[in-house]
Amino acid sequence: MVRVKRGLSAHKRRKNVLEDAKGFRWGRKSKYKAAKEALTHARVYAYRDRKVKKRDFRKLWQTQINAGCRILKISYSKFIAGLKGSNIELDRKILSELAKTQPEIFEKIVEKAKEMKKPIKTSGSKEKTTIKK
Repeated sequence: MVRVKRGLSAHKRRKNVLEDAKGFRWGRKSKYKAAKEALTHARVYAYRDRKVKKRDFRKLWQTQINAGCRILKISYSKFIAGLKGSNIELDRKILSELAKTQPEIFEKIVEKAKEMKKPIKTSGSKEKTTIKK
């Protein structure tokens, strides 16, 4: 039976791991075992942080929109409720960009959201909203 020599494939695998670990510090860039361990962790962090990145940007956009709203004397929550009530479907990324770069357009959107939200007090504890026609 023919003997299988695996030196070539093993060398290629190790070479690829060390290439991926290029730029790591200390022995993690040159020692196979340390590089393999470091890459495993790096890939886990990369996967996790792709999700965290989305959360972080959403928080940033909410903060920027809130800052723009506070200048115009409306809270963030009332602004978002007013947008939903008046069927304005702009996402937070676009709204934060408008609040930063084009405040006059953002102000018009806030006015639309403000005129939509007219709460009516009822005997119960919840508020009902009326749609202005």
